[in-house]
Amino acid sequence: MDIRTSLVNKYSKANTMQIVAYIDNDQARFDELIEVLLGGDKELEKRAAWVLGHSAKHCPKLADKHFQTFIDKLKEPDVGDATKRNILRVWEFLDIPEEHIGEIADICFDFLMSMKEPIAIKVFSMTVLYNITQKIPELKNELRLLIEDQMPYGSAGFKSRGRRILKGL
Repeated sequence: MDIRTSLVNKYSKANTMQIVAYIDNDQARFDELIEVLLGGDKELEKRAAWVLGHSAKHCPKLADKHFQTFIDKLKEPDVGDATKRNILRVWEFLDIPEEHIGEIADICFDFLMSMKEPIAIKVFSMTVLYNITQKIPELKNELRLLIEDQMPYGSAGFKSRGRRILKGL
């Protein structure tokens, strides 16, 4: 299977799951997916991001070597919401290495503070930040304040995740 061709030809959940099954636990195939994600075609990026989210949930360790790649991607000015959402989803399942914690925390705090980011990106950012606070407890108060500040205006999904994280903090 050629991942790029599969993504070009069909955009559906069934196709996404077929690609996830094809990648399975194969690092080379996962890396091929990352190449498509970074290839510059915005529509293919969105489709590859959907596969990324499911594939990394299935085999999170495949994403370990791509921390800096994901950080760099999220720092691009025109990165799509699907890409943001799915990279954050990947980070939910990984133990973030110390050398990347600062940059990832900054990205997630920026997303959480932004009034322009969709709810899903904020919710995933919340979870990644919560996981980071398990290693760096000094960030708990900042995360707590941000969540509490946005709770009255948040969606049901934001409030639900926010309550769960506040309880954990």
